[in-house]
Amino acid sequence: MAEKLVIVESPAKARTISRYLGKNYAVEASGGHVRDLPPRRFGVDVENNFEPTYVLMPRSRKTINKLKKKAKEADTVYLAPDPDREGEAIAWHLIHALKLKDEQTQRATFHEITRSAIHEAFTKPRHIDMNRVNAQQARRILDRLVGYELSPLISKKIVRGLSAGRVQSVALRLVVERESEIDAFEPVEYWEITANLLPEGGKIEFEAKLDKVNGKKAKIGEEKNAQDIVKALKEQNYRVESVKKRKTGSQAAPPFITSSLQRAASTMLNMSPAQTMREAQKLYEGIEIKGQNEGLITYMRTDSTTVSKQALGAVREHIKETYGEKYLPGKPNFFKNKASAQEAHEAIRPTNIARNPQSLKKVLTKRQWQLYDLIFRRFVASQMKPAVYALTSVTIKTYNNDNQKEDTTGTFIAKGREMIFDGYTKVLPRKKDDKDQILPALEEDTELLLRSLEPSQHFTQPPPRYTEASLVRELERKGIGRPSTYAPTISTLFKRNYVKRQGRSRSIEPTELGKVVVNKLLEHFPTEMDYDFTKNMEDKLDKVEDGKVDWRKTLEEFYSRFKSDLETAKKSMVSVADTDMGQNYKCPECGGEMILRFSRTGDRFLGCRKFPECKGTAPLDDDSEETDHKCPNCGKVMMKRTSRKGNEYLACSGYPDCDTAMGIDKEGKPVEFKKRDAMGLTCPRCGERIYLEHRDEGAKAVCGRCRWQDDPKTLEEALKLTETVVDEDTPPCDECGAPMGLRTSRGGLFLGCTKYPECDGTRALGKNELPDPVVTAEKCEKCGLPLSLRWGKYGRFLACSGFPKCKNTWKIPSKMKECPREGCDGHLIPKIAEDGREYLGCSRYPECEYEGELKKKTKKTKKTKKKTAQKKKTKKKSK
Repeated sequence: MAEKLVIVESPAKARTISRYLGKNYAVEASGGHVRDLPPRRFGVDVENNFEPTYVLMPRSRKTINKLKKKAKEADTVYLAPDPDREGEAIAWHLIHALKLKDEQTQRATFHEITRSAIHEAFTKPRHIDMNRVNAQQARRILDRLVGYELSPLISKKIVRGLSAGRVQSVALRLVVERESEIDAFEPVEYWEITANLLPEGGKIEFEAKLDKVNGKKAKIGEEKNAQDIVKALKEQNYRVESVKKRKTGSQAAPPFITSSLQRAASTMLNMSPAQTMREAQKLYEGIEIKGQNEGLITYMRTDSTTVSKQALGAVREHIKETYGEKYLPGKPNFFKNKASAQEAHEAIRPTNIARNPQSLKKVLTKRQWQLYDLIFRRFVASQMKPAVYALTSVTIKTYNNDNQKEDTTGTFIAKGREMIFDGYTKVLPRKKDDKDQILPALEEDTELLLRSLEPSQHFTQPPPRYTEASLVRELERKGIGRPSTYAPTISTLFKRNYVKRQGRSRSIEPTELGKVVVNKLLEHFPTEMDYDFTKNMEDKLDKVEDGKVDWRKTLEEFYSRFKSDLETAKKSMVSVADTDMGQNYKCPECGGEMILRFSRTGDRFLGCRKFPECKGTAPLDDDSEETDHKCPNCGKVMMKRTSRKGNEYLACSGYPDCDTAMGIDKEGKPVEFKKRDAMGLTCPRCGERIYLEHRDEGAKAVCGRCRWQDDPKTLEEALKLTETVVDEDTPPCDECGAPMGLRTSRGGLFLGCTKYPECDGTRALGKNELPDPVVTAEKCEKCGLPLSLRWGKYGRFLACSGFPKCKNTWKIPSKMKECPREGCDGHLIPKIAEDGREYLGCSRYPECEYEGELKKKTKKTKKTKKKTAQKKKTKKKSK
């Protein structure tokens, strides 16, 4: 029997830690938070000094009962959740949920899961830090105050199911205000003139930009001016006036903190902040290597760039041995932390520098390996010498042939940058598109030959939309939220359809719904939506953690102002349904009044006020105009409209009875779109709808937004692509940590522990865990569209890709015979021809067109069933 009980959050973390502790320790997992504010009531007594009411979370009851039994048998209980506010709060809630005694309980914290760190943590335990707990309580109650009271208000005034948050709504304001800046931006035309020059007798050409004209800064706003200057400068001679050279160093960036890791992973690995934190959590808690769990990185929620002395010594030794002493600085590189950073925490780094990324390629998933490789290289680079560059700036002036002493007409600047010493870039190379111009050897008074002189038109650009990476940077810069809140905040904005991803750059664009929410909140809650107010609130929570401010007083100061604004908003906030539309719109179905509504995707439209009795809808802001063209199908007038992407097209005015649409060529004449059919599938890259485009070379499945495309697969290929549901990314059993396997019951598929019956751990199978559908070459006999292979509740089946218009399906038998045709490795499955004929066809179609007779099973009647039952009874009696 174990004398000491250790409680952590996850089974993976428990498995890793148990390796480093002796037999006297039993390590169990709580599954994260075990208590929280009640889900369906306020749970905060505002009148009683903001006293919270905590309840046991339903999913934690079984775990708590198990931990109670273990705690009774143990002399000491070590609470070892993560070393931050949330972890401290989890430990505190465990004390209350398990009713642990003070003398029995110890708190153990560590920033990496290694043998030395674990042993040190358990030799120096401490008690619960109530300042940290109170800081977490204050944050949780603040979020409840805002969310529980503000969310119902905007749901009532705008549309059902909305949410507002103290940090979430301010983050949304950033996105909406950036979009307003883009809409208000007016581009300004300007021209640049670039000269391609060659030194006399030289072989290397180089570029120089026009800097001054007649001694004044070149500001060229029109093409005519640019052409006049080019014409004048072509008649000039070119000579080097001055050459300036200097050396500069490029210092490596510090090791990752949470925000910089999220930004780098988004930019370099195309991972969202939520994905990054999920994979980093797995690397921190431990990955199975040679049968044992190993923690690979330090704690991933941190805002400190501090590195331990042991880690600094190890990485410096690694640099010396791997790259040589010339890459090792005389003393370690240290980086300045932000004022709010917790110095006790460490930066994100590998726990063992000897464990290089290549050695882990076979044990990590692709995403895990990419993230570990990024963390490893960034940490090593942070302790290497700077990269050194030689910068050259050359001033070039023009002169006339007639009189060389006259004032020059144009001044050009050529800049060059050449790497002298690669330094940290040996490990962390610069971006591939970051090219430097290497200038030839130039001296003063060197004559140059003009090879070409090209004007180029440009326009000033609006500020770019935020990406997930740049939004995290802005939240950090303004002090909105903390490292642990960035990922969930951004995820919530997408879930509520306040924002959407746009184009290949994956930039964040606010929806019409997001804009309305921000405008309403700014109008009625200007203080709570203020950037400085939100930052100051985060600073106060930090002071609560430091023990400098009382958490209840902080809540009282916030709530007194918020409650006043809330009561005023309830009376004065105008409902979206009552918004003045500028004119009266009539319902096309019943003739009633139309009001402003929002779709699930956040787009505006007009809906009948009598909904749900009347479901009449109409588009809003219909800027279509009549044309002289007639619809080729029904003869009605074609309307010119603009798509969401800004492309003009023609649509029949008889819609929805006639849905004809055509493109417009350069002369304004209608042209037919490529024939395509909508499919009930979404793009694996951007999530938009996939269409089946009919081309000369055959049909292709193509995304309507990002143009991702795929050829229809043979059924045999589709079966192989979708055969694996449980893979290395599937979370292990919550009960014992063993791998999960796919099982079937009367209720359908589910995940069950592979150690059954010793362990009966089960888990529902989420839709996102099933393989994506694959379009096949098989045709639907009802509508002619391709069939796609899908996973359903009870396994795989073929379904028409025209769903929901066509709901045709084919069954996939669990056992399939091999195709008898020589040289074919396909299998036979039941198929249906266009004429309704049923037959056995090869899964390699159209490569193999074998057809066989399908023998139908005769249905047993009640009489035959009775006879077979009687025969079985007589056989048993004879035996």
